[in-house]
Amino acid sequence: MARRNGQVVEEREKSKRVGALQGLAPFLVPYKALMAGALVALVLTATVSLILPLAVRRVVDGFETEAARLLDQYFLAALGIAGLLALGTGLRYYLVTRLGERVVADIRKAVFDRMIGMSPAFYEKIMTGEVLSRITTDTTLILSVIGSSVSIALRNMLIFLGGLVLMLLTSAKLTALVLLLVPAVVVPIIVLGRRLRKLSRENQDWIAASSGSASEALLSVQTVQAFTAERQTSAHFHDVTEKSFVSAKKRIGTRAVMTVIVIFLVFAGVVGVLWIGARDVRADAMSVGELVQFVIFSVMVAGAVGALSEVWGELQRAAGATERLVELLRAADSVTDPAQPLPLPAPVQGGIAFENVTFHYPARPDTAALDGIDLKVRPGETVALVGPSGAGKSTIIQLLLRFYDPDRGQITLDGVALNAMTRDTFRRAVALVPQDPVIFADTARENIRFGRPDATDAEVEAAARAAAAHDFLSKLPEGYDSYVGERGVMLSGGQKQRIAIARAILRDAPVLLLDEATSALDAESERAVQNAVEAMSADRTTLIVAHRLATVKKADRIVVFDEGRIVAEGTHDELVKGGGLYARLARLQFTDGAVDAA
Repeated sequence: MARRNGQVVEEREKSKRVGALQGLAPFLVPYKALMAGALVALVLTATVSLILPLAVRRVVDGFETEAARLLDQYFLAALGIAGLLALGTGLRYYLVTRLGERVVADIRKAVFDRMIGMSPAFYEKIMTGEVLSRITTDTTLILSVIGSSVSIALRNMLIFLGGLVLMLLTSAKLTALVLLLVPAVVVPIIVLGRRLRKLSRENQDWIAASSGSASEALLSVQTVQAFTAERQTSAHFHDVTEKSFVSAKKRIGTRAVMTVIVIFLVFAGVVGVLWIGARDVRADAMSVGELVQFVIFSVMVAGAVGALSEVWGELQRAAGATERLVELLRAADSVTDPAQPLPLPAPVQGGIAFENVTFHYPARPDTAALDGIDLKVRPGETVALVGPSGAGKSTIIQLLLRFYDPDRGQITLDGVALNAMTRDTFRRAVALVPQDPVIFADTARENIRFGRPDATDAEVEAAARAAAAHDFLSKLPEGYDSYVGERGVMLSGGQKQRIAIARAILRDAPVLLLDEATSALDAESERAVQNAVEAMSADRTTLIVAHRLATVKKADRIVVFDEGRIVAEGTHDELVKGGGLYARLARLQFTDGAVDAA
């Protein structure tokens, strides 16, 4: 771990190619004016820094007896130069650091926008935590470079070269000069430092909120994509990130003011010390002021060398961070939208067809999740997919939402191939209730409204009633407006599942996908939800993935999967009478009498 600006940050791998920082160019180009202003301020402060010792020497060493009357004017001129240096440095800090915060905010948004649209196949190759680390820790390193290191490096390079030349031209009498500067700086650091720490904490809180928002959305990426909520999720992330930037801007302003005050006081102290020395020179108590000039230049050059050596390590770490972020921005996705997409016929009927579909998950290339599947679902039909675990049932849902593309064959909706449309187009026609319902860190009402953001409160409550969720939601401390905690930690499994079902009901899409939607419900809630599902399925295409056969007995058709193939299909009664895998599963779940009665 390393400490930077009073905060502990993770040490990141360095890059030997500092040129990798060129990857930041696209994010810097929009802010040419800000960069130009920062560069002008940087050159101005470096130049004034080099002029100041010369002015000090003129004050200390350039007086004749008859010029004593000009003494006060010289000191006023030196003080003016110090003021100019303080203002220029404060302006440079403000412009450069603001540029860094602005660019990092843009990078975070660009990376998040890219990641929220990536298919699940991408997340089989990289851990979500690594993505979040790149969005947070790596961008923090880049902020350090843009907002500090590059500016420091350029300024110290100018001071080093200019100071070295001027030192060679100065009489180098090597004696010590003690600059009593620290006491003058203590007061503003204490007074403004308290406010700066408060603003820094506020800024870090917003950064943490930004990271948390990204973490939640990326961990729930399938649900976000299934409900075509990429834009609204990105908009929320943008909003939090912008608030982080506004908070950072306040911190920068305070730091800039403190920089102006401290630098002015420091150089005012130098001028004061030399003014006293000059009076001593007039009294023949001291020799010429060349020594003062030399010492100042030597301190400046030594400080520049030290700063450059430290900055080099920062540049290497930031180059590594840039490489990792650019890698995310340029990452190829196995699922992409076509260049010339086709529209989905309106109104959507909901006819689904799998035509000789074969698919292997990228993480399991030797095992076929689906093998030569041919399946047609008529508009308005309710089809149940059953079979043992790993038979391929949930893979049908994954492919129908185009989280993955099949290795062979095609999938169509109303006769149009999914890969011929944008993912946003056909996903708007689909409502999903996943096996593991995703609950966001928000109120119960907003969790349901996620299915259709423009829904009214009355529509939200109607969907909750239909999903048998109204009673328990009404009993929460603040009813529908109760905060349910991160990932719904304050709710039971059954309650989370009912909220997810209400969300799908509210979406009111022509295609409904239920992946073990009632697995966490008690018998009474399951019956209520089953009635709601049956009512909702009456006028839409419904695919139900289920292990509990009691929940699919009334389906129009039951398709039995085993080892990635369809081994049987028909109604419940037909499959029980036909024997085979379904009848065997039924015997395990029902008593013989119940099966016979069925």
